[in-house]
Amino acid sequence: MEQDAALKKYTLLAACGASFLTPFMGSAVNLAIPSIGKEFNSNALLLSWVATSYILASAAFLVPFGRLADIVGRKKIFTLGILFFLLSSVLCGFAWSVEALIAFRVIQGIGSAMIFGTGMAILTSVFPPQERGKVLGINVATVYTGLSLGPVLGGVMNHHLGWQSIFHFTSLIAVMVFLLTVTKLSGEWAGARGEKYDFIGAVLYAFGLVAFMYGISSIATSAWGRYLLFFGLVILLVFVKYELRVKQPVLNLSLFKNNAVFAFSNLAAFINYCATFAVGFLLSLYFQVVLGFNSQTAGFILLSQPVIMALLSPFAGSLSDRADPRVVSSWGMALTTVGLFIFCFLDGSTPLWLMIINLVLLGTGFALFSSPNTNSVMGSVEKRFYGVASSTLGTMRLTGQAVSMAIVTLLLALYVGNVKLSQAPADLLVKGTKTAFIVFTILCFTGIFASLARGKKPSGLEKANVK
Repeated sequence: MEQDAALKKYTLLAACGASFLTPFMGSAVNLAIPSIGKEFNSNALLLSWVATSYILASAAFLVPFGRLADIVGRKKIFTLGILFFLLSSVLCGFAWSVEALIAFRVIQGIGSAMIFGTGMAILTSVFPPQERGKVLGINVATVYTGLSLGPVLGGVMNHHLGWQSIFHFTSLIAVMVFLLTVTKLSGEWAGARGEKYDFIGAVLYAFGLVAFMYGISSIATSAWGRYLLFFGLVILLVFVKYELRVKQPVLNLSLFKNNAVFAFSNLAAFINYCATFAVGFLLSLYFQVVLGFNSQTAGFILLSQPVIMALLSPFAGSLSDRADPRVVSSWGMALTTVGLFIFCFLDGSTPLWLMIINLVLLGTGFALFSSPNTNSVMGSVEKRFYGVASSTLGTMRLTGQAVSMAIVTLLLALYVGNVKLSQAPADLLVKGTKTAFIVFTILCFTGIFASLARGKKPSGLEKANVK
């Protein structure tokens, strides 16, 4: 029993440490975007790829690595992911151009795919069903703690030490998580050991998703965007056809066909991230370019949203152990919709207190949505699919984030054009921001219905997962 308790403790620490890294990095880098643009003399469209390149790489490799982890062992892939993330963070800190920074962010994205394709699966493997909502809530709270500290520490470090310090700080955390994983985690948790790895399916999936997401992101700025988008769709259709014929596919599509909870919970996650991810990026530009705040001040203002997320997520996770996760997460989606709608009226004279209250409202909505929705996904599949379920949910999250950034990139191109960030007209930036919030509000409103449509967990599944 003591050994079990110790394993649970160290597994939770390692998973939470890894879950902290990515959101901290993302929210901190958002605050440093203007500084990076100034140092490398880059335009707003190219700078958006500092975030998008990382998301693209993460999304493309999540499912392939999640499936590989189910076969060879989740700890192996998780550990390798931390190592990739660590090395790429060091390289990002020494980047000599924005193009080099984007390239290193791709490597960082691959490491993140290994982490997030396995982290939740390891937690779900170690903790029994009756503790799962609480533990996933704690893990989600760690994600939001990273989001909370990112703007504050990132803003302070960027202001006083330069944007490179953000990557160096993240490297130190990655070292600690790596050492903890190597020395304290004793299991491998290979739920599909001995099964054949679908290499062809993995390649089709990665290429198709990259082409599709790159096409969406570049359709406004490149003549090749629409062709890449079409090419990506064709490859993904070939992938689906191929996977339906393979005995042990990299992505078991029957999970979507025969499991409404799994399918609609993933759809709800995709829509939610489409509607919310770029909010931090947009508001960071708004506070610094339109209102003229420095990165440190902007960071403290943006702090109000993730702090609420971190405080409420464990409560929301525990609530989803007792109440129907569908109801809890649908209320969360509804509150998020209201918050996005209020931001549709943003302009240069919007009171700061109103923006902070609205950020708190958004944080409450997202906290109520995220951990109950995660609990729905992980509780709807058998143990041997934990890696695939975890990575599929992660893919929905990252694909949603990429689409969110693509919407912003498209609107920046339409309203601001290909100009240096420091030269962007404030009124045009405000118009583009308001339009983005209108699109996000409509998306999030449709997500309420996706969340409600999922139904209840398949009967007899909990019993199967306890075995």
